[in-house]
Amino acid sequence: MRLSNIVRKSALALAAALSLGAQAQTEIQWWHSMGGALGEWVNDQAKDFNNSQSNYKVVPTFKGSYDESMTAAIAAFRAGNAPHLLQVFEVGTATMMASKGAIVPVTKVMQDAGLKFDPSAYVPAVAGYYTAPNGQMLSFPFNSSTPVFHYNKDAFKAAGMDPEKPPTTWPEVALAAAKLKASGHKCPFTTSWISWTQLESFSAWHNTLFATKNNGFGGLDTRLAFNTPLHVRHIENLANMAKSGLFIYKGRGNAADATFTSGECAMTTGSSALYGSVIRNGKFAYGIGTLPFYPDVPGAPQNTVIGGASLWVMSGKKAEEYKGIAQFFDHLSKPEVAAASHQRTGYLPVTKASFELTDKSGFYKKNPGTDVSVTQMIRKTTDKSRGVRLGNFVQIRTIIDEELEGVWSGKKAPKEALDTAIKRGNEQLERFEKANKG
Repeated sequence: MRLSNIVRKSALALAAALSLGAQAQTEIQWWHSMGGALGEWVNDQAKDFNNSQSNYKVVPTFKGSYDESMTAAIAAFRAGNAPHLLQVFEVGTATMMASKGAIVPVTKVMQDAGLKFDPSAYVPAVAGYYTAPNGQMLSFPFNSSTPVFHYNKDAFKAAGMDPEKPPTTWPEVALAAAKLKASGHKCPFTTSWISWTQLESFSAWHNTLFATKNNGFGGLDTRLAFNTPLHVRHIENLANMAKSGLFIYKGRGNAADATFTSGECAMTTGSSALYGSVIRNGKFAYGIGTLPFYPDVPGAPQNTVIGGASLWVMSGKKAEEYKGIAQFFDHLSKPEVAAASHQRTGYLPVTKASFELTDKSGFYKKNPGTDVSVTQMIRKTTDKSRGVRLGNFVQIRTIIDEELEGVWSGKKAPKEALDTAIKRGNEQLERFEKANKG
């Protein structure tokens, strides 16, 4: 009897100790917008960190699309129950920067935790986008992507084209699309994220401004500028391709991605992070090429701009929680962790060290094309190609989608659509400028 009492007491003591241990673990709430294969990756990132130490527990929660999670976080912040970490897509950057008092800069979080933090260790084109004019890095570049050209090698072969030679210029894309159509392909070319791929990155790739004031980096009084003869010519060419059944518009956002992965569409311009989905679900030989350009444009190709998202640290949390966030960022920045993420998803390597590690491992040689996103981004940027950082950018992209849908359906002339998009978009910029002056 005594022995059973001792055993019972020992069991209770052990349970109490375990309970205290569980209570002592500091939770970090992380809201994100990654579904499918990328959602699994996010969960694995949290799991790996949680297993690497016992003081902190990162809890990832899917909150819908980027738009939805940002809206939910703003409401939660006003109600006093915002998450610790919020994944925000790049078009929300200017809005987050203007949210005074709502966020804590990453540089401060890392320094307060006493952790070594060197922004120059991160890929410059990526880190620069999330850095304030005073040099302070504001958010953590978790999943940065850039647009690349994806193509179906099997479809190229069937159309009598060399599957190892993707088109590199827009005239070549049109020619390849015509051959694919002639071979019976119903969707030769499509694209996701119209504004990002066909106007924003298109502009940087051709070293041409998308908006004044260095695309918004130079001040809030920036205005849109994507109705130059070059922009009009490009949208006209796409409109002609649409009329001929060479370009099939599949909808807004990343709606076109699924049509490429399924094999329905043979070529697409979209995020480099489509790689993870195609490798997992595609049933065809897959190739990646650089974003196409017009060879007669001086300075082209220059560099592409980033997409994807970064992690923002919300204010009003406890010191111990910020320490946990810093530890998590430190973990994500480790060369082996960042390299594994890059290789798994197609997102850009977060740090230079993770790029070098991937290169040394022979990954790029074994998987041709996976280095395209990096080589497009690590070129020296100009004032016209650093990126696009605008207020009310989400609304501006919606306006561009609306206007260009009139072009793809044959109801609007390209120049008229671009002019109207600029007029409506500038109203959004003026509104943002007024709201954030002073």
